[in-house]
This record gives sequence, structure tokens and C-alpha cells, in this order.
Amino acid sequence: MGSIESARAIRALLRGESVSREGHYRFDDLRLLPLPLQEHLPIMIGGSGERKTLRTVARYADLWNAMGEVDVLRHKVEVLRRHCDEVGRDPGEIEFTAGCKPILRDTEAEARRVWGAQMEHNRTPVANVIDDDTFWVGTPEQVAGEMRARRDIGFGTFIAEMAAPYDEETLERSIGEVKPMVDAA
Repeated sequence: MGSIESARAIRALLRGESVSREGHYRFDDLRLLPLPLQEHLPIMIGGSGERKTLRTVARYADLWNAMGEVDVLRHKVEVLRRHCDEVGRDPGEIEFTAGCKPILRDTEAEARRVWGAQMEHNRTPVANVIDDDTFWVGTPEQVAGEMRARRDIGFGTFIAEMAAPYDEETLERSIGEVKPMVDAA
């Protein structure tokens, strides 16, 4: 079952409909019981594949989660808008969320040291992730700049992924320093 078929089946199940499918997975008269208390349970779809994922987002998602450089995301937003036009949907109905992996310290050098220690703790070779643009490693001002740049192209919600050991300083500074900077801009 492809992503479009999966999203269609999930949406139907959440509305209380019976669903039958043939394909990679097969089910007859599948139902979701009990139904969610919330009348319209939002569906989040993550990814940025232009031919399949963003088409599925345009048809079925209430929230879209994406990661990456601002210029790449700007292009993906335009592709999603075109897909929304094709299916007659207002892209404003979809909440854009950006995923990130922040590490905050007083200096970028200190943030990079903490990041390296986290990678070592998790047995992740730094060489494998050195170019991963989902890591926002730096000062509160630098991370706030990353968030503002994405907010300027439509991303209003940020989902922080935190690696073990959980970095309390980054959590506290994200709320106490970064959020006010982003809100004030």
C-alpha cells in the first residue's frame, strides 16, 4: 500500500468508516474502535519527496514535517503549493512543522564540543553526520536565526529531536532564550 493509499485508509478509519484493501497488506472491513474523542484527529506526514510524499501531504495531511536547509525547504514549499493547487486544496490548511536537532551553548565552539560528545556517546561517527543540516549547533542567537529563516517561509512549529544523554541546558535555553528571540522578531 503506497503512502496515498495509507493516508486515505487512515483518514477513513478516523472518520469511523470500514476499510478494505488488497495489496502489500490485505484487510477486509477493518474498523477503528473506539473512535477518537476528538472529532478531527490531525494527520502529520513527514518527508519531502516531490512526486509521492508531497502529493500525499497535499491531499491528506493536516501537518507536514520537513527538515533541511532553508533554500531546499523553500523549493519544497513551492512544490507542495503546486500539488495543493492540483487537488483544489488551500495550502494554508496545512500546518508546516520543521524538525531540528539543536545544541545550544554560549559559543559555537562549546556547542560543537557538546555535539561531538553526544555523537561519541551514541556511537555515531561524526564524519557520518558532519554535513547533516538538521543539527543546529551554536549560540541561542544562531539557532533563533535558523528558526526565523524557516518561519519566514511558512514553518510555524518546530519539533526538536534530542539525543541521549538529554541536554537539559539546550532544553532550558530553547524555551528561555531562543523562543523569546523568535517571537520578538
